[in-house]
Amino acid sequence: MSESSHQTTWEPPTSPPHGKLTDKERDQLPASAFAFPKERKEPLTDASHVKDALARFDQVEGVDPQQRDLAWRNILKAARHYGIHVEETNWHELGKRPHTSNPAH
Repeated sequence: MSESSHQTTWEPPTSPPHGKLTDKERDQLPASAFAFPKERKEPLTDASHVKDALARFDQVEGVDPQQRDLAWRNILKAARHYGIHVEETNWHELGKRPHTSNPAH
């Protein structure tokens, strides 16, 4: 794997909005706050949004495998930052088993 395959673009927002983002808040986020920065899809502003990005990863349309690779690395970086454990080792495993532990089981 090349060094660039490990790079991410995600950085925690300096003043992240909490809860559901308004359109205005979303528009004001830097591209680095998104899993898919070029497309500005799947904001990673808190733990809840990271979990949502994992759950909807395969629903994002109009992206190529390289963009998915970058988004995956961004999600993993955000997950570590927010203390979320991700079971999968790559995005191809999403949907095959739970990505977070379920305390109900």
